[in-house]
Amino acid sequence: MLFLWVLYYRFSLWKISKQNVYYSLNQYYLKKSVMLMDAICFIFYILSSGIIVTGMFQEKGPNKLTAIMSVLVAMGLHLAILRSGILIEPAQGQNMSMLNVASLVGWLISVTMLFASFKLPNTILLPVVYSFTGLIVLLSGLIPSAHVVQININPNLLIHISLALFAYSVLAIASLYAVQLSYINFRLKEKNASLLHSSLPPLMAVENILFKLLLVGTILLTLSLVSGFMFLDNMFVKGQAHKTILSLLAWGLYTVILLGHSVFGWRGRHVVWSTIVGGILLTLAYFGSRFVREFLLNA
Repeated sequence: MLFLWVLYYRFSLWKISKQNVYYSLNQYYLKKSVMLMDAICFIFYILSSGIIVTGMFQEKGPNKLTAIMSVLVAMGLHLAILRSGILIEPAQGQNMSMLNVASLVGWLISVTMLFASFKLPNTILLPVVYSFTGLIVLLSGLIPSAHVVQININPNLLIHISLALFAYSVLAIASLYAVQLSYINFRLKEKNASLLHSSLPPLMAVENILFKLLLVGTILLTLSLVSGFMFLDNMFVKGQAHKTILSLLAWGLYTVILLGHSVFGWRGRHVVWSTIVGGILLTLAYFGSRFVREFLLNA
C-alpha cells in the first residue's frame, strides 16, 4: 500500500513537472512571437514613413496607397500587441505601464492622423507620428515593465482613464500641428522655393485645424479633470498631486489660448509656443513620474 502511494505521489510530481515545462515553453514561444510582432510592426511603420518622406521630394508626391497599406498592417499588428500586453488575466487586472500607455496613445494618434489625412492637410506630420509610434512599440518589447490596475473593479476609473487618453491624444496632435504651423511660416519666409513647398498645406488651413483641435482637446481635458475629482479620492495625495497640478496648469494655458483667440484674435508665434508648452506640461503630468518610478528608480 505504501509502495502504491509513493508511486502515485511520484507520478503526480512528474505530471506537474511536465505541465510546468509545457507552460514554460508556451510562455517562451509566446514571448518570442510577440517580439517578432514588435519588430515587424516597427518595420512597417518605418516603411510607411519612408514612402511618405521620399515622395515629398518628388513632383508626383508620395505613393499614398502603398503608404496606407503599409501603415494598416502596422496598426493591425500594433493592436494585437496592445491586446497581449495590456489585457492580461482578468482576475489580475490590466498592465498600464508607462510604455504600454505610450504605445496605446501612439496607436490612437496614428489611427486618428491616418483617417484625418483623407480630409485634412497633415501629410508632413505622418512620418513623425508613424516613426515615433513604431519606436515606442519596439521599446515596449525590449524594455518590459508592469503597472497593474484593476479597472474592472472600478468602472469610473475606466471613464477617467479613457477621457484622459483621448484628451492627451488630441492635444498631442494639436502640438504637432503647432510645430507644422511654425515650419510652414518659416518656409514661406524663405526666398528659395523647392519641391517640398508643393507638399506644404495652406497656412490658414493648418491654423484653423489647430484651434479646432485645441477646442476639442480642452473640452476632453476638462471632462477628464472633472471625472477625476468626482470619481477619485487621491487627486492631491502624495505621488498624484503633481499630475493634477500640471494638468490644471496645462488646462489653464489652453483655456487662455482659446479665450485670447476668440476675444482678441490671438494667433501666430505666441499661440504656437503656448500650445507646445501645454503639450510638454501634459506629457510631464502623464508620464513624468511613471518614467522616474518605472525606469530610473528600478535601474
